[in-house]
Amino acid sequence: MPHKPFIRTLRAQWLGQRLRALREERGMTLKLVSEHLHRDMSALGRYERADWPIRQGDVIALLDLYGFHNAAERARLLALAEEVWRTDRWDEDYGDVVDASFIEYPWLEGRAEKIASYNTILLPGLMQTRDYAEAVIRNAENPEVPAEKIARWVQLRLERQKILDGSAKIATVLDESVLRRLVGGRRTMCAQLQHLHELALRRNVEIRVLSSSAALHAGMDGAFTLFALPKPYPAVAYLENLAGRLYVEAPRSMRFVHAYDRLREAALSTKESTQLIASIVEELS
Repeated sequence: MPHKPFIRTLRAQWLGQRLRALREERGMTLKLVSEHLHRDMSALGRYERADWPIRQGDVIALLDLYGFHNAAERARLLALAEEVWRTDRWDEDYGDVVDASFIEYPWLEGRAEKIASYNTILLPGLMQTRDYAEAVIRNAENPEVPAEKIARWVQLRLERQKILDGSAKIATVLDESVLRRLVGGRRTMCAQLQHLHELALRRNVEIRVLSSSAALHAGMDGAFTLFALPKPYPAVAYLENLAGRLYVEAPRSMRFVHAYDRLREAALSTKESTQLIASIVEELS
């Protein structure tokens, strides 16, 4: 057992998930693995759940048992085991260590019980229509990017929206300027706001608008997204700007939890927000 309390870091969670996936792909039970390696079965389970940090030697033993010999991937997993205590700064410092399937935003989306975002420029990806998403993605990419690649990225964004049909709660506080920015033109924006109005009627979706009359508020430092993970895993905050992407883990992520709560309180009620969205649709029609 560790000598100090272990925070279930994203590195530990991803590593544990990967080791569990490899075990299950081989059709092996925890009992069978524990017997082969002469390890305690409960300890192996804790490694997979990220309750305990796993040692490199145990990772090597598990990978050997699973017959997993991909050199590059083994190196990444062992590097994760070495850094399992670390938090934050994934892309810039450790982007070459972690498999892209972890780094990508959808990994957290798929695990979260609640996704709450504060948006200052654009609507969250989970709420974007196809035309709105295409306009956003085209603007973000080099003009020389092939149309088929743009179309694939748009489709991937839309496929992520299946989360809306699940049990996770999706909440957002939108700066009023987001609703008035004509992304893709009047027609695209009108259809987007109509879609947003429909989403607001869903039981698992909460949309609140921070009125332009709110001069100073808890979101002055910019947009962010919060992922509330199943207990006992702590919340994770996500930020993105020209400097790159950053995943903020516990305990620092609690700053964003408190900021979101304050933004939600400062924003219009859900009913008032829906009415404002409907009024802007009328202006654009």
